Amino acid sequence: MDIQTSFLDRLFESGLLIDTGVDGLYGRSAQFEDVIAAFERLIDRFGGADGAEVIRFPSGMNRAFFETSGYMKSFPQLAGTVHSFCGNELDHMSLLKCMEVGEDWTKDQEATDIVLTPAACYPLYPTVAKRGPLPESGALFDLQSYCFRHESSKDPARQQLFRMREYVCMGTAKHVTDFRQSWMSRGVEMMTAVGLEITIDVANDPFFGRAGKMLANNQRDQKLKFELLIPITSSAKPTACMSFNYHQDAFGAKWGLNLEDGSVAHTACVGFGLERIALALLHHHGLNTVAWPESVRKALWG
Repeated sequence: MDIQTSFLDRLFESGLLIDTGVDGLYGRSAQFEDVIAAFERLIDRFGGADGAEVIRFPSGMNRAFFETSGYMKSFPQLAGTVHSFCGNELDHMSLLKCMEVGEDWTKDQEATDIVLTPAACYPLYPTVAKRGPLPESGALFDLQSYCFRHESSKDPARQQLFRMREYVCMGTAKHVTDFRQSWMSRGVEMMTAVGLEITIDVANDPFFGRAGKMLANNQRDQKLKFELLIPITSSAKPTACMSFNYHQDAFGAKWGLNLEDGSVAHTACVGFGLERIALALLHHHGLNTVAWPESVRKALWG
């Protein structure tokens, strides 16, 4: 049994995660949720004074916005769409017959206007663009959403439906890169406070195909993405639990996000993988949170 499966089995046996029969799709216990809630309060203590506008989008987003975002050009393998039955009574009878005999009953489903949100910030850009020009001082947003990535795995830190907390900054290039740098420092301070050993390294997104390799190399060369890594199921390949991303003016140009002087806004975001951070804490400090080191409990629960 490998380390990933062993840790997952322990999480199931302790009741912290609940097996649904689908890899990467888990229920969560009250104790698991308490860890996430406590860490989110820690995020608030570090970022709350910045005055971000709080927005909470659902786990589904407008399909037209999704298509405009270009996500399918870069990550088609990760996307999830919502399909529904749109037929008549005869179609319904055919569907039920397929289910009875174990045939594919989904083949006649049709795409709806909703896709599963791939990252908490994706619905934000068109929403802000509709408001008109951004002030010269820029804008800051606090987001949290369930997100979907189609990547089935026995690694409990690689879930298909998971929560992402984000701060998104919009403004000049200097404004948003300063924001990113400050959160890299804050991220180290936060993880030190909860007793986790981390490294920060340059990274790239999982772009699809041969063309994606070039995009990934460019992203790394320009240091547009950094990740805060914590060993969870592998010391050799630690897990990205936070990411610090500079999009340059890509989203600004795509969505028509402009500053008051007419220049295209630059954007940056910091993302927290909430389930991954909870799993890192449980892996390093044990599955019984009551027995965690006093310094860690104080940082999380006061």
